Amino acid sequence: MSTDTTPELTPEQLAEIERQFDPETTFRPTGKIIGFVIAAVLVSMSVYHFYASGFGLMRELVHRGIHLSFVLGLVFLLFGIRKSDTLGPKAWYRFDGVPMIDIIFAFLAVGAAMYLPLLPAASLAQRVGNPSPSDVFMGSALLLLTLEATRRSVGPTLPIIGLVFIAFAYFGPWMPGALKHGGSSWLGIINHLYMTNQGIYGIAIGVMAQYVFLFILFGVLATRIGLGQLFIDMAMVIAGRYSGGPAKVAIFSSAFMGTISGSSIANTVTTGALTIPAMKRVGYPAHFAGAVEATASTGGQITPPILGAAAFIMVEYLEIPLRDVLAAALFPALLHYFGIFIMVHLEAKKLGLRGLRAEELPKLGVVLKDHWLSLIPLIILVYLILSGKTPDYAAVYGIIACVVVGFLNPTHRLSIKDLWDSLAAGAKNTLAVGAAAATVGVVVGVVTLTGVGFRLGYVVVQTANDIGTFLSSLPILGYFTVAQWALFTSLVLIAIACIIMGAGIPTTATYIILVAVAAPALAVLEVQPIVAHFFVFYYGVLADITPPVALAAYAAAGIAGSNPFKTGNTAFRLGIAKALVPFVFVYSPALLLVADGFTWWLFTITLLGAMLGIASLGVAFSGYLLSSLKTWERWWVALVSFLFIAPGLTTMAIGLILMTPIAVIQFNRSRQTAN
Repeated sequence: MSTDTTPELTPEQLAEIERQFDPETTFRPTGKIIGFVIAAVLVSMSVYHFYASGFGLMRELVHRGIHLSFVLGLVFLLFGIRKSDTLGPKAWYRFDGVPMIDIIFAFLAVGAAMYLPLLPAASLAQRVGNPSPSDVFMGSALLLLTLEATRRSVGPTLPIIGLVFIAFAYFGPWMPGALKHGGSSWLGIINHLYMTNQGIYGIAIGVMAQYVFLFILFGVLATRIGLGQLFIDMAMVIAGRYSGGPAKVAIFSSAFMGTISGSSIANTVTTGALTIPAMKRVGYPAHFAGAVEATASTGGQITPPILGAAAFIMVEYLEIPLRDVLAAALFPALLHYFGIFIMVHLEAKKLGLRGLRAEELPKLGVVLKDHWLSLIPLIILVYLILSGKTPDYAAVYGIIACVVVGFLNPTHRLSIKDLWDSLAAGAKNTLAVGAAAATVGVVVGVVTLTGVGFRLGYVVVQTANDIGTFLSSLPILGYFTVAQWALFTSLVLIAIACIIMGAGIPTTATYIILVAVAAPALAVLEVQPIVAHFFVFYYGVLADITPPVALAAYAAAGIAGSNPFKTGNTAFRLGIAKALVPFVFVYSPALLLVADGFTWWLFTITLLGAMLGIASLGVAFSGYLLSSLKTWERWWVALVSFLFIAPGLTTMAIGLILMTPIAVIQFNRSRQTAN
């Protein structure tokens, strides 16, 4: 057993780790004067969104333009041209720490973002399709500034994707094969991406302005009034005393935090500051401790009610109520946490680890006494969503509840300064995802302009059909039809593409791009729209724990003091359920509750089979059940687990029969060990 005595990291060290691995938090230092101005603008941004969504009546384009102007202007003030932009505030070309060129960019971005929304509606209608030279100039400026703001706040991956898509639109006649198209002039590209609601001012930025901003602000306020601490303390009360307790605390606390957090890295740093040192103290290896926290924290991206903000995009795309999206997300998320729990428990048993001692655990009565008031805003939020209210309506009243509870709560009392800081922090946390949404609008705009989504869908399906024809011709694999192999191969190809595309890009941005590019291929294969959306979403999120760009795992490794790549590999193994569950609900959509063809019988069989399959894979990867497994036993269990995952009573029965010899061997071996 480990006797690790590594001290817990200070808040400053944790903030530096988050800054290192999360480009969305790499804010530049500023002087007092411009720092106050920026804070005032951030607070104004929060107040504006609260008013506009809750009580104001803004024209859609104007609301989106105001949101975008806030985002781009603040990004140029808060994010340096380089990540290491920490030069002193007295440099001659800087004003109070901010380069003059960035101040110019900020004003230009605000002007370009507001130019179109402030045009009279009649004049704008006449210009669409025939933009004036000033329209083209302002559109070009906004496009370039959006790409640069996204590069600063999110990283280079997404802007590069945006540039590739723009080049694809322009050089269409020179594209190969099925990707060839007529192409578009620069004027045509700007007209589509800037003058219409199909590009920068499209659904992505609209959802950010209407829904996502409010939910991020709600999460900041809810955490400030003690809800985050309540989640961590309750997780310790529930799971801390059992074998390997701190790892189980990490699972529960990250699941709870996922209900109010939209960032896997922020979740990792927040809960990992407590759980990772505790896991190391009871004996978990450092890389395993970091992997547990990272995997559990990425589960927050698929946990209702926020889903990393993707839930609101689904509402717009699928045109279904938010409560249906949340219902569909519930059991796949629980299966993810179930898979982590199984592996953590088996690892603890294999290593003979203890739980937390009574003196290390909080008292339930004290926890509830100190924090029960902080639950009220979350209860109000969930109740309003389930009662059919719109997401922005629910968020507005959730925010009001946070403020009221904050001023009344004696344990985490909210002062005026705290409220000011929370409003500023909430707005600051939306900047990177807001800039990313604008760039995603560029990508989606090119997709609608060129039809590339359907072209790529055709290429994927055609390739899958060719592979399926070959596989079905083989003697052993010929049991399955060409169509069955084509569907399976398409899912694998799309899953790989989603993981690659999701590397280093925020969850919401990843999801929107994948829906535009990958979902059409699933539509050709007659996969239900809600199933296709969840499939690409899950695999996009998986990038956060998939090397070589496993940002959540690397942040956890920074806290654990472990090898980042080893931590990432372990995190992917622990999160294998997240990689398998999408295949489960494609083949049996009943798992999503609201998909067509749902019955309670199909749901029960699918859920039971998925749990057995995930548990079996946990045994195979851990190499332990009642005692250590031999190599051939691990391979046997791994292969049999896929029979459980395949929907149907027959395959489940065959799987149970094939697992019986392993169970008998394990039982006898454990008795011999005990004797």
